[in-house]
Amino acid sequence: MLQAVSAQAYAAARHQVALVDRSSRGQLLVSGRDRASYLQGLLTNDIEVLKAGQGCYALYLTAQGRMIADLYVYELGDVIFMTMVRELKGTVLTKLDQFIFSEDVQLGDGSETFRQIGFVGPWAAETVAGLLDDVSAAVLEALPEYGNVRAHTSGAAAIVTRTQDVGVPGFDVALEAAHALELRAASAAKGLIELDAGVADVIRIEAGVPLFHRDMDEETIPLEAGLESRAISFTKGCYVGQEVVIRILHRGHGRVVRKLVGLVFGGDQVPVEGSIVTADDREIGRITSSGWSPALQRPIALAYLHRDFVETGTRVSVGELSVAAHVATLPFIQ
Repeated sequence: MLQAVSAQAYAAARHQVALVDRSSRGQLLVSGRDRASYLQGLLTNDIEVLKAGQGCYALYLTAQGRMIADLYVYELGDVIFMTMVRELKGTVLTKLDQFIFSEDVQLGDGSETFRQIGFVGPWAAETVAGLLDDVSAAVLEALPEYGNVRAHTSGAAAIVTRTQDVGVPGFDVALEAAHALELRAASAAKGLIELDAGVADVIRIEAGVPLFHRDMDEETIPLEAGLESRAISFTKGCYVGQEVVIRILHRGHGRVVRKLVGLVFGGDQVPVEGSIVTADDREIGRITSSGWSPALQRPIALAYLHRDFVETGTRVSVGELSVAAHVATLPFIQ
């Protein structure tokens, strides 16, 4: 269960505004006049349709349809700004570079230059606007999902992006590392509470948001993680891994061997990540993320289960003590 200070941070994120450490995010820059058409053939979502100030969530797949990374792609007008789990940016950069032939495309690693600071909660737009020199809360509120805007804070250039992956809607502010320290100090001076890693993880799980190298990895097919509606365009042209995705959807009617689902537990014991899930003495899956939900006042988890056991309400047992749980619809809370 959450301690008092953590409970305060949780409440701030849900009902006011909270600061989020985003040092786990890496940043890549793609420039050149062919940047959109180049990424269009590599990523799962429709990149060419993006106009300045717009963005999307996308996946980078192998030819076998398995995930290399999930990314947030933002068209700034003269460059595409992409963010991902920091430990993946080297792999993504190397693989992207292999596909540049005669295209006018330049790749840059911004992970050592930029730092992102997250602001989440109902008051996020007003709070971020109060830290910027030239962008109002109304402009931020009007940004579409994955929208972006260039701004300044204390004279320093910044990129503000609308975010959802923390589990609560908000904004990330990306700026040079030295200026990021100043922005954090200014945020602290305003009395903003920062989410610790544990509370941030609980909020993410409550929202049913899978995290790379926790709830999905290089062996994951996007449909197993339920990402098709957010990350895959079914109207664009070809991209790497498309054949496998389409084959599953059309020939297999979208059926995969396992699916990511939510589990709700009846007692107070939070299951250990990696715990085996069983039904009728049959192993049917494993827990990938778990935590205590303040909203539901009980333990919850994300788990991959065999497709025969993913219907909402299905009763299962978890771990060596056979703790009772049932399958829940994601997200756990809206």
